[in-house]
Formats: sequence, structure tokens, C-alpha cells
Amino acid sequence: MARVVVLATGGTIASAAGPDGGAVAQRTVGELIGTMGSSSSVEVEGRDVVNLGSYLMRHRDIRTIAEAVAEEIARADVDGVVVTHGTDTMEETGYLLDLLHDSAKPVVLTGAQRPADQPDTDGPRNLRDAIAVAAAPQARERGVLLAFGGRLFATARTRKFYTVAAEPFVTIGGGPIGRVAAGEVVLTAHPVRPAPLPPLGEGFDSTRVDVVVAYPDVDAALAEAAVAAGARGVILAALGSGNGNHALLDWVRRAAADGVAVGLSTRVPEGPVVPMYTNGGAVDLIAAGALNLRSLPPFHSRMLFAALLSSGKPVDEQAIAPYV
Repeated sequence: MARVVVLATGGTIASAAGPDGGAVAQRTVGELIGTMGSSSSVEVEGRDVVNLGSYLMRHRDIRTIAEAVAEEIARADVDGVVVTHGTDTMEETGYLLDLLHDSAKPVVLTGAQRPADQPDTDGPRNLRDAIAVAAAPQARERGVLLAFGGRLFATARTRKFYTVAAEPFVTIGGGPIGRVAAGEVVLTAHPVRPAPLPPLGEGFDSTRVDVVVAYPDVDAALAEAAVAAGARGVILAALGSGNGNHALLDWVRRAAADGVAVGLSTRVPEGPVVPMYTNGGAVDLIAAGALNLRSLPPFHSRMLFAALLSSGKPVDEQAIAPYV
């Protein structure tokens, strides 16, 4: 019998109405496991790690989750791990876990769009599906996956695209890599993954990387404020295929000269950064020192930069090449 450990971290799947009527994360892993019924083919253990709405997650919480995953995966008697998590920042935690994951064993994130005390909550089904995936031999060697609404996604470029829809996740430039139906796990693609990063140290907790979004008439005030507040890296969610303006261009030159890691992404949901334009466009921004993040979304890029910077490695074209 396969053994799967469920690591509970809060989120909508663990939420129920509080005294003011608003949903708040409060249910334990035992309660979550108890809602989905027993399985004759999988032995399930549970462990509470944190219990937060994922909009409250800090770097320290995410590192705690990563350490718990690594600890359970290292057990010889464990075949896979499930992490229950809020959907608001599941894309960040999932991507970071995939950057660190160095085992063939499956790690699967899941959650819910409707709180646990609603009659049509989707949490129990998603949890059953995630456990089935974590126990499935065919899910090995595929890194960290996301199971939601009967679909399986690789975490590398998967984002939350819909606020409250039952199936909120979309993979940029691709689609689901599998499905789960009536407990049957079907994988249709194999993610290409770079070599794992080393485990995070305590420095990750305080490594600040900010995202600055471009828009008409934007200046460098927010980027300058980010650096003044201690940001060691800034991700530009630029316009179109990676374009800014002269104010951002001047700032990139200064920031790069001062050793700030500047990443060039785009605010557009689909498509890569492509240096086509000068006069403050992507051609100039890259020449000034911004690193081309290609198709890596801004908030995934932020986690990559934080992990690299906290490890003490230089963040340059060579360092980011395997991930973009």
C-alpha cells in the first residue's frame, strides 16, 4: 500500500465562517482528511505546518513548507507528499518547491475555491485527486504538480487566472499535463526541469525582491522606492514584449551599476519578452542591464530571484538561463 503525507498549510480548503461571517483558515489536517473518506489503496498521514490564508504567506512560511516537504520526501516509507494551500499564492509556493525538489517522488499541491463549510465545497474532491496523484507510480520524476478540478498542471508557468471560478489555473504557453477521473491518474506530458537549487537558508526570509508594473506615464519612483526599502532585486512587469520608457531605462542603468538584479518580464499574460524596440523598449532595457526573463511570469521570476540571491550566487544571464 502506498503511503502519502498530507501537509496542511491553510487556505480556502481549510476555511470556514468566523464570528464575523467571513471565511478564515481554521481546520486541521485531520479534519481535511476526515472529509474525503477512506482509501483501500493509499495510507494517508497528516501534518499541520501552518494554517493561514495564502494571502498572508511570508517568505519564512514558504521556507517552513519547503523544509517540511523535504523532510517527508526523505522518508523511505513515504511515496509522495500533498500540500494543501490557498490558491492566492499557490503559484509562488508551487514554483519555488519545484525549483528545490530533488527527488523522484511526487509532490502535489491542491486547495479549494469554496470554503470547507459550504455544501458545494470542492476541497474533498481536490484532496482525493491530489493523494491519488502523489501515490501514482506514473507521477514520479515529474517534479512538483498542481491538482485542481480534475486537472494536473506542472508548476513552472502555471498561474491563477480566475478569482473564484472552480477551475482557476492556467499554464502559460501550454495546458494541463494530465487528469484525474474517479481516482485514475493519467499523465500526458513530462515537464522539462532544470537541476534543483540547494535548500533555502534563513537568508531567504529577509531577501526582498519587488515587482514593478509598467503603465502609460510610469516613472521610476516605485522602482527607486523598492531599492531604498532594501530590495536586492526588482522584476519589471513591462509593457507588451518587454518595453518600458526613458524613465525606467535610466533607472535600469543606475540600478544595474549599483548591483541590483533587474529582471525584465511582461505584464501580458501570454507570450515571451522579445527585444524588438529601442527608444526605451526591450532592446534598450536589456542593453542597460536588465535580464531577459522570456516566458517566466513576473511572480515566478520574483521567487527565482529571491532563491538565487539568498544563496549568495550572482544573478546574471548564466544563472537564470536554465529557468527561462
